Amino acid sequence: MKAAAIVGVAAAVLIIGGVVAVTSTDDRRTGATEPVQSLSSPTASRVPLNPAAQRYLDAVEAKDADALAATFAPDGLVVDVGREIRGRDAIRQWAANEVIGGVYTLLDHTPRAGGVTMLVRFQPGGTGGFRANYHFDIADGSITKATLEYA
Repeated sequence: MKAAAIVGVAAAVLIIGGVVAVTSTDDRRTGATEPVQSLSSPTASRVPLNPAAQRYLDAVEAKDADALAATFAPDGLVVDVGREIRGRDAIRQWAANEVIGGVYTLLDHTPRAGGVTMLVRFQPGGTGGFRANYHFDIADGSITKATLEYA
């Protein structure tokens, strides 16, 4: 009887401790999506997103390249799949050309020392899309470096 109770409690802890998120992946050839299950980070599910990272996502939602550039330090750096964009003016231009008008879905985030790593789904122009890992280095409330990689 005691063993069954212990097993039941352990199962409840595992169920409560783990969060299952349903997301979708895309087929870049057809644009079709299919549901997949992934385990969400327990840390991410309990910790609010870093305010600088949240301002970045909010600026995209508001379609505001100036606000997006303002989330970066004056000499901030974006490494977009190997291409480097440095400084707020260059970041503003990059955002206006390649980011604004798109839609982000935050799938997961994990705080780390000096920043945050986010798993996002980005739909340029609001359609299609892909998953990406965004690694934001953050200091004094501003993004100092954003490294963007396809997931």
